[in-house]
Amino acid sequence: MGWVLDHVVYRTSVTGRSNVPTGGPVIFAANHISFLDGPVMFGAAPRPMHILVKQEMFKGFLGRVLTASGQLPVDRSGDRGALQRCKTVLDAGRCVGILPEGTRGSGAAQDINGGVAWLALNTGAPVVPVAILGTRQGAEHLDSVPRPGRRFHVSFGTALTLARRAGESGRASMDRAAQEIRAALAGHVQDTINLSGQPLPFADHQDLTAVAGDAGR
Repeated sequence: MGWVLDHVVYRTSVTGRSNVPTGGPVIFAANHISFLDGPVMFGAAPRPMHILVKQEMFKGFLGRVLTASGQLPVDRSGDRGALQRCKTVLDAGRCVGILPEGTRGSGAAQDINGGVAWLALNTGAPVVPVAILGTRQGAEHLDSVPRPGRRFHVSFGTALTLARRAGESGRASMDRAAQEIRAALAGHVQDTINLSGQPLPFADHQDLTAVAGDAGR
């Protein structure tokens, strides 16, 4: 589905694939502007991944598709179990995709949840920031569906690896790791805007997320 969206329904320019480690666990952390972000990231990535998707989506035909493709349900009100499932996937050397802003908005990565930092610190998996542009534009509604043929931009940034420092408390490590990931993602999004000429949409913080990375709440 992601490949079809990227290459048949829409025109997706992809850069930075060489930044993704070719083996071992990887955490893909993307900005979040549209319900299409998860599948578009999946279709553009050089490696398959298991993406955190809100549990309400696991119903009917779509739920069967999500389950069959290995996507991971998450309760956004607080779900330690989802983090443990992600850790199991990463410990097995596979990849996890997270949209750590937790809800659709401008996609500027001004704030992220702590789940991605917890995973990075507890698995040693490198975090690859992913900038997604074009899936929502201007003042389009959060639920808007882009017209076929629109150009999207997906860019994979330089991977960063995080670890606890000697003498640093667990909470301090989490806070520092989250800020480093947020800064890397925000900076990569801005770099991608500058290179592509594709701006972010206007912010709209209604909580209507279709794909979530909010396992850390």
